[in-house]
Amino acid sequence: MSKHYDLLAIGGGSGGLSAAERAAMYGKRAAVVEMGRMGGTCVNVGCVPKKVMWNAASIAHALRDARGYGFDVLVNDFDWAQLVKGREGYIQGINDWYGTYLKDSEIDWLKGQARFVDGHTLEVAGKHYTADHIVISPGGTPMVPAIPGAEYGITSDGFFALTEQPQRVAIVGAGYIAVELAGLLNALGSEVDLLLRRQHFLASFDAMLRDSLMEEMVSDGVNILPNINLERVEKGADGKLTLTAQGGHTLSGFDALIWAIGRAPNTAELNLAAAGVAMDEHGFIPSDAFQNTNIPGIYVVGDATGRAQLTPVAIAAARRLGDRLFNNQPERRLDYENIPTVMFSHPPIGTVGLTEDEAREQHGDAVKVYQTRFTPMYHALTAHKSKTAMKLVCVGAQERIVGIHMIGHGVDEMLQGFAVALKMGATKKQFDDTVAIHPTSSEELVTMR
Repeated sequence: MSKHYDLLAIGGGSGGLSAAERAAMYGKRAAVVEMGRMGGTCVNVGCVPKKVMWNAASIAHALRDARGYGFDVLVNDFDWAQLVKGREGYIQGINDWYGTYLKDSEIDWLKGQARFVDGHTLEVAGKHYTADHIVISPGGTPMVPAIPGAEYGITSDGFFALTEQPQRVAIVGAGYIAVELAGLLNALGSEVDLLLRRQHFLASFDAMLRDSLMEEMVSDGVNILPNINLERVEKGADGKLTLTAQGGHTLSGFDALIWAIGRAPNTAELNLAAAGVAMDEHGFIPSDAFQNTNIPGIYVVGDATGRAQLTPVAIAAARRLGDRLFNNQPERRLDYENIPTVMFSHPPIGTVGLTEDEAREQHGDAVKVYQTRFTPMYHALTAHKSKTAMKLVCVGAQERIVGIHMIGHGVDEMLQGFAVALKMGATKKQFDDTVAIHPTSSEELVTMR
């Protein structure tokens, strides 16, 4: 006999946990199906460990900069193993907390792979469970190209499993993960080659951000190689990797190769056909504005939607879905426009709203752009000086701000408040009428001319 729930969430990541939590908050019986560690990609092999590594890299930069401020700093060594041990201990603490929190919230943890039996039934570890509502949020898996020798490389998951620091590493990719890993490994002392299939990375970002980051990364010593399409990977007797690209171009002597070419949704094992749930050719599950799939009572949030694959997006969508299903808020849903995001590159990027190109495509000559580029005061006394660049994209006679784009020291911590302003429809005049906080980099956003 099957056990019945008000809501079953497939996936113990940000989306699934948030859906179950919101259902439980409203007094509903909920369970989460997860075969691995609770917390999903973000906690275990994503945002959390990445930010720890980014912090370490930022400290390395601070140690480099300290001499300019009068500190005679002698850096004897960097202990990668100690950093990894501390990072994993921090993650384990979060994993343990989840276990306790689920019990305290009376949310069941069903351990195993979920497979649909029909539109209201899941099979997990040989047992059947039914629910009025099923939320699909299985996360994704890093992709590996189908070329000879690809298995000699690792993905971002493999990066977090490294027990020793690679001295020379090739990173293949042009998105968040590739750029972030390249920056932090370089800062921690690895020799890094970043291989791009095309001319630029971060294709969906504002051109100012792409160009500024590329300039800074090259200045920091990252070797960026555009227009490289790998055909095979070979491993020598000494364990070193040789990469061969189209045209016979070879790169050799790498200790590690990291594939950062995108992520595929974990939907293949769900037996979605049994429930009639539609997928596209890439395994993503189409949904409407309210997270509904094509089957009533089955919903999708998080990476499997193929939209805005960010942890806070999955959380927000799942919570709003819970409000709609269980708290009589029929119009409650996530607005996928103007989602702020930060990239933990070196230096970091903060961006929200339309890029300049997107704004001009939508609004034509009604677009006006304000931008600035300067050396932040942090670098007043440092030998290595990293630039900060900011851009406001405005439209119409009122100059409503539709895009805010920043790169530089501290922008990761300043974007959130400005994202609220943009979401509320702030204008350039309202920014101008706000008294600046001096001396900070953020004041540039309210003093641009």
